[in-house]
Amino acid sequence: MSMSPSARCRINDPLPFLHKQYQPGDYLIVGIFSQIYIYYRMIDFRKHPSKELFGTTVVITPMYQHILALEFAIMKINKDLSILPNHTLGFHIYNSYFDPTWTYRASLELFFTKGQFIPNYNCDTQNRPIAVIGGPSSDIYLYMANILSLYKMPQILYGSAPEISTKEQAAFYQQMLPNMNIQYRGISQLLLYFTWTWVGMLLVDNESGEMFLRRVLPMATQSGICFDFIARFPKTVNSDNLKKMVEIGLKMYRLVMKSDVTVVVVHGESGNMMTLRFLSSNLKDNDFPLWTKGKVWIMTIQMDFASNPFQRNKDMVFLHGALSFAVHSEKVLGFKQFVLTRNPILEKEGSFIKTFWENAFGCSFRTSVIEKGNGATCTGKEKLEVLPTSLFEMEMSGHSYSVYNAIYVVAHALHDFYSSIMKYRAGGEIKGKLLNQHLWKLNYIIRRIAFNNSAGQQIGFNENGELETGFDIINWITFSNLSFKKVQVGGIEHKESNEKMVTIYEDVIVWPSRFNQTQPLSLCNGKCDSGYSKIKIEGKLFCCYDCLRCPEGKISNKEDMDECFQCPQDQYPNEKQVLCLSKVATFLNYKETLGTVMASSSLFFSLITVGVLWIFIKHQDTPIVRANNQNLTYVLLIALLLSFLCTLLFIGKPHKVTCLLHQTAFGIIFSVAISCVLAKTIIVVLAFMATKPGSKMTKWVGKRLGTFIVSCCSIIQIKICVIWLIISPPFPDADMKSIAEEIILECNKGSAFMFYGVLGYMGFLAIVSFTLAFLARKLPDAFNEAKFITFSMLVFCSVWLSFIPAYLSSKGKYMVAVEIFSIIASSAGLLLCIFSPKLYIIVLRPDLNKKDQLKRKEKRAE
Repeated sequence: MSMSPSARCRINDPLPFLHKQYQPGDYLIVGIFSQIYIYYRMIDFRKHPSKELFGTTVVITPMYQHILALEFAIMKINKDLSILPNHTLGFHIYNSYFDPTWTYRASLELFFTKGQFIPNYNCDTQNRPIAVIGGPSSDIYLYMANILSLYKMPQILYGSAPEISTKEQAAFYQQMLPNMNIQYRGISQLLLYFTWTWVGMLLVDNESGEMFLRRVLPMATQSGICFDFIARFPKTVNSDNLKKMVEIGLKMYRLVMKSDVTVVVVHGESGNMMTLRFLSSNLKDNDFPLWTKGKVWIMTIQMDFASNPFQRNKDMVFLHGALSFAVHSEKVLGFKQFVLTRNPILEKEGSFIKTFWENAFGCSFRTSVIEKGNGATCTGKEKLEVLPTSLFEMEMSGHSYSVYNAIYVVAHALHDFYSSIMKYRAGGEIKGKLLNQHLWKLNYIIRRIAFNNSAGQQIGFNENGELETGFDIINWITFSNLSFKKVQVGGIEHKESNEKMVTIYEDVIVWPSRFNQTQPLSLCNGKCDSGYSKIKIEGKLFCCYDCLRCPEGKISNKEDMDECFQCPQDQYPNEKQVLCLSKVATFLNYKETLGTVMASSSLFFSLITVGVLWIFIKHQDTPIVRANNQNLTYVLLIALLLSFLCTLLFIGKPHKVTCLLHQTAFGIIFSVAISCVLAKTIIVVLAFMATKPGSKMTKWVGKRLGTFIVSCCSIIQIKICVIWLIISPPFPDADMKSIAEEIILECNKGSAFMFYGVLGYMGFLAIVSFTLAFLARKLPDAFNEAKFITFSMLVFCSVWLSFIPAYLSSKGKYMVAVEIFSIIASSAGLLLCIFSPKLYIIVLRPDLNKKDQLKRKEKRAE
């Protein structure tokens, strides 16, 4: 049978619990709330008196506040002539029952006559819906967007951000939340701020939870944060499977509480707050030791406090010290006074306030004795301010504030819409047609809206339809009277970059009681102290590690360092390897004992050499001085004197000039000295050979031979030194590596090859001198020096052969001291071995220093 349109308009409402019309107006704003529990399954109360709640309407605590925020905003807008002077706003509220079917049905009903569900027909031109406010669950939007986007209906979401499958749907919604990536980065930065790297994760089991996991897990892992477990809340089911849901929930909660993590990141929705409270109470009753462990809950913005009447006497200790994120909000003036004026007696039938009042105060407005049962009667004079905050919050919560702002967004957009079509003012019919034809423009205007709300906060959206604001970090403090307090302890700035966004007021934070108001630690293992670095444990997550002592020469000056590091070159590690100390610049100094001894030795032998030279000059006409080339003796003594004095160039802070001189001067002077010894040895041998009858060696014996030998040998060494100075000359240098605690100021040799070349050449001359002197040691000569030269060369070679390993094994000023000692020792050996026998005769036995004594010895030799 067909039905006329007028008949259709008189059909009774088939959905008595689906919608409640609170306030009419020229235009309706529709609120679809997901978490108004209405249990409509009928139960025989005579058999199940303990399950009475399933036969009543149950309103979750925060939802009534959301409704009040919506009413308050609309009341203020309708009184404000500057926004919509010729129009009023009304609203409908729909309940989804956590069921997609109800959401789809509510979405379809918006486009048909009130109370009717007849597709493609609407006989009600009044109360035109202009926008839908959905939330707080993301599932709500996913379901309603499929219908509403087809009709280009503006949609404002005040809860979880959904994953939008099509660009067409995304174009018709705005969310009263900032970009969720800001929250995700904020969570990582908050965990790192408190060095919580070993945490757990608890998720709502839906698409929103999976999106959170996909975004947060990689971001946290890159920041060095590990998750010991990733658990999920049990899915909401109907009452027939309530027992199974509780079993799953308890198993999940025990997993969370048994974990050694201290911090748990919770991404849920308002209903999950009730789940946590229920599971915490159950664990307290059945496993008290495990319950006392407690956790620091870090809750996302999607969670808000929610409670059912049967939880009114359950404690909230689990929530004490928790941290949560909330959209940045300001205090709205007048809201508390508006709430206090609400009176259920004055409200019309069907208002949610009466249901809320009965559940909050535990009374009933029913007049029948059978209906009342044993409960008290509600008078309407009960005071909301005496209710604990677990039952009702007098101030706007985060979600309520978003609902309040969402109403104002729609009102300002409608104002701008009418301002743009001022030329069309022909009446209500044309107005309605215009709005119906250009409804999509309203969404365009909403996305570009910008205004300051009554609290002074700027409201506006970005190009993605996200609110341009930051987050507040809230600390939850609970009390024994089942109230709680939310204290702002920080915030997250609205930044697109990865720079620091989180600000924390650490001194304000109240931690869970078990931590005695000290910041909790949440680590897989104890921190590695300074002086140690982390080392991975095979088979475990990277947040679990052992500690390894820093290698020698490296430090770690912070806890939990991945690697130890080297100190700067001018610093060295202390004994505990936790900090770097400045190195002390060292060199062989005259003021220190070693430098004083070396300088004194040099001067002492220099004076002896001068004394020997003076004695020889004084007795220059005696036979012993004149023997074996007098001039070579003087040159040798002067060379030895200069050798002793050149060691003074090695002492003191190195400079460019001293570095150039002391190696080359020492090499040349010593070469002259050895050349003189070599010349003396050669002259002795040639002199003996010249005494034989018929020998032709006489012409080679004389002063010119000695001068030639000394000159040739010295010139070769001079050329080597000149080449050294040209190729790679010595220069002042600072050795920072040889000794850990010191910076050694030294003369860098420039070319080690040339240095050892100079030493090698001197060694070659010494070996030749030693060989010839050894062969000539038994020649019959009254003043034969060969045996003394042999012994002196033996001393010389021994000293310099010992010098090489001693020099290479020494460091710093001791290396310089070894070289000085070798010069002094070898020079002193030459001085004493060659000249002490002659001094003995000159000073102590002058009777032997005569020519006739020389002749007697020659006759004995014959």
